[in-house]
Amino acid sequence: AVSAQKAPAVSSMPPVDFSNLILSLSTSVLINLGEVPDPVTNKKDKNLEMARQTIDIIELLKDKTKGNLTEGEGKLIDAVLYDLRMRYVNLTR
Repeated sequence: AVSAQKAPAVSSMPPVDFSNLILSLSTSVLINLGEVPDPVTNKKDKNLEMARQTIDIIELLKDKTKGNLTEGEGKLIDAVLYDLRMRYVNLTR
């Protein structure tokens, strides 16, 4: 007997790729800067130490992936780092 194949489950989650990882980390920074409400509490709270650490993680990823990124990924990480650093500096002045 031939068994019927199940259709693959459709996921509402974005694909796991480098750009989505960077955007996810960026969103985490925005939450920790108090610019975006926490999705769990729906409150805007600041945790500048965590924001700084996550920016440092993005910088680490940029350094460790140098030469292995597509042009688009390189531009994305540069733009994200610039934007997040400016937001961080403006809050910590």
